[in-house]
Amino acid sequence: MADDKAMACPAHAGAGGCPISAQAAAFDPFAPAYLANPAEALKWSREQEPVFYSPELGYWVVSRYDDVKAVFRDNITFSPSIALERVVPPSAEALATLKRYNYAMNRTLVNEDEPAHMERRRALMDHFLPSNLAGHEEMIRRLTREKVDAFIDRGQADLVEAMLWEIPLTVALHFLGVPKEDMDTLKEFSVAHTVNTWGKPTPEQQLQVADTVGRFWQFAGQVLEKMRKEPDGKGWMHDAIRKNAEIPDIVTDSYLHSMMMAIIVAAHETTSLASANALKQLLSNRLVWDRICKDPGLIPNAVEECLRLDGSVVAWRRQATRDTEISGVAIPKDAKLLIVSASANHDPRHFENGDFLDIYRDSAVEHLTFGYGSHQCMGKNFARLEMRIFIEELTRRLPHMRLVEDQEFTYLPSLAFHGPDKLMVEWDPAKNPERFDPSLAASSISFPVGAPSSKEIARTVRIAKIEDAARGIKLLKLEDPDGLALPAWTPGAHIDLVLGDFTRKYSLCGRAPNQDYTIAVLREESGRGGSAFIHDRLTAGMTVRMRGPKNYFRLEEDAARHILIAGGIGITPIVAMADRLKALGRDYVVHYSGRSRQSMAFLDHLVTEHGDRLVLHVAGEGGRANLASILETWTEGARIHACGPQSLLDELAGLCAGLPEGAFSCEAFSSDAGGAYADDTAFEVELADSGLTLSVAAGQTLLEAVRAAGIDVPSDCEEGLCGSCEVRVLQGAIDHRDKVLTSTEKAEGNRMMACCSRGADRKLRLAL
Repeated sequence: MADDKAMACPAHAGAGGCPISAQAAAFDPFAPAYLANPAEALKWSREQEPVFYSPELGYWVVSRYDDVKAVFRDNITFSPSIALERVVPPSAEALATLKRYNYAMNRTLVNEDEPAHMERRRALMDHFLPSNLAGHEEMIRRLTREKVDAFIDRGQADLVEAMLWEIPLTVALHFLGVPKEDMDTLKEFSVAHTVNTWGKPTPEQQLQVADTVGRFWQFAGQVLEKMRKEPDGKGWMHDAIRKNAEIPDIVTDSYLHSMMMAIIVAAHETTSLASANALKQLLSNRLVWDRICKDPGLIPNAVEECLRLDGSVVAWRRQATRDTEISGVAIPKDAKLLIVSASANHDPRHFENGDFLDIYRDSAVEHLTFGYGSHQCMGKNFARLEMRIFIEELTRRLPHMRLVEDQEFTYLPSLAFHGPDKLMVEWDPAKNPERFDPSLAASSISFPVGAPSSKEIARTVRIAKIEDAARGIKLLKLEDPDGLALPAWTPGAHIDLVLGDFTRKYSLCGRAPNQDYTIAVLREESGRGGSAFIHDRLTAGMTVRMRGPKNYFRLEEDAARHILIAGGIGITPIVAMADRLKALGRDYVVHYSGRSRQSMAFLDHLVTEHGDRLVLHVAGEGGRANLASILETWTEGARIHACGPQSLLDELAGLCAGLPEGAFSCEAFSSDAGGAYADDTAFEVELADSGLTLSVAAGQTLLEAVRAAGIDVPSDCEEGLCGSCEVRVLQGAIDHRDKVLTSTEKAEGNRMMACCSRGADRKLRLAL
């Protein structure tokens, strides 16, 4: 049972007594294993107990992606008011020490409730918009080069001490408009503030920390008074001071002092730690590091993937304002929650191969390291900008850099932040590339500010083998040219081949999930040239660019029964599904239609592996499929998966209109949706989670409008085919233009695709 530090058992005790598992009772966020790798330490929770009560901590712990995001989204039910609450209540002696400094830390943006939070956020967020951040790139680049210049000929460095701490702090002070002070003193202040708020100091340490925090509070007040005397000063804090004069009821005096202290820490510490984590991950995966050195265009998504895999922000805290539930677990009013974004970012329910570093992952931007909704980090794009420059400079100037072997990584004990205290690297200065090409020291690549677009993410693969699969159909087997493991995929997944100026989508038809990247390509004489290019120009040994894998046509493996329907080349995802269902011992049938046996790919394989489950419909033999008769075999709980010509899918959609929602799914690779058109009507969107109202102009997509406001929305095809840019609609009529939603789903009017669909009325209210 919980000790007196924790709440009295908040769960409903059953006949067996207090329902706290042994693993939950043993949970310790300050244990070395958790500090080193919080996601791995909570793997048991994601798998077995995604919401559990920790008697040691006195908090409910939430570990899965959907649950963490749901808590972030609902900041009314889950108040952020305890986000900066001390983990260890201060001793009387520590409080007396703080009182001597008139310490009076008040609410800041991270722990304010509505409506005060959004009123202040709106008033102070302009400096953080992507369009206003690009001007800082030159300074970040200059500072980075100066630091690298200072150690490039040494052959060894602690990157944290040499650059990753001081540059983000210098940049943060410049952004805020705060005069540059003694870096060592500010580092001492920052560490003390972190330990005081998120750490677990001993009684002796509390006194020392309290004294340092008190001096930090005094320092922040002194700097603030200096800045008040510069009415035309530049920077975010100067802007906040002017807003204090204009709207003192929103940007108050006490708020200014508290934010001055808090943001000096927040604006740099997370970036410093995230940069150290990212470089540690990349240098621990040599093939990945070498790939980035060869192709710096991969850096933006590599940063995003490192933020997902090993971000600097581990968790946030919330408090329930009413009795509620999370994933069926009762959460009582006033309960305290630890929502662990580091664990959520590894959840395999959202990220396939979540523990695998994949710099080509097109969904990496969906990580929760920056939070989500109205409390999402305002400085996220600043952090991205800095991390990209750090990695770009180091991969270009020191591609031969490596981690010092056998170094022990230590971490500051913190409930919220994560990153190594030191990061020792070494290299041979005689092999520095700029000794042979001095121009490398001054060259650079500039990336657009903001989240990377999935269209910019493509890996190079080699064609290992090409063979005929049937008349007019080529089978291509793909592999990584450097032996790097390709990510596992699931039946229904596809890849995009980038071939010169065009991109084509092909289903994976090898054996899943063993990294067998095989696709079948039908030569289409009336097509747009992609299939002809593959048939006529590609040969074994050549390299091509590939995006993915992605899966928007998932097989529901646990369904009671499966009816798989394929027409022509549509057999490609269906054969992988059939192989998987056979391996699982599920009940299924495969209906395969084609003009002739000679034109039907995988026929021998299907007959051999699925003979008693296979029904062939060969038109040349008088065996044309009767879809209505096939659907008469549908039974409750069965799932129908189909792929083939559009005419086949349209007929099936009509016949399945009366079936339960989700009973029928199909794959489409073409769309008439062209995004926005100049003659479209402008409309407004209210973003409920972010507290913003935006205008979407004629000729502009909803996706473009929300990204311009600094809101991250993932996307892939941007043609209304994949569903990755789906947003939840709370109110308003929708002009649907996608091929993802069924007619029933469109009629429900509660979701839309941001890349192509629009508001049918003047205003939409969205859960963003």
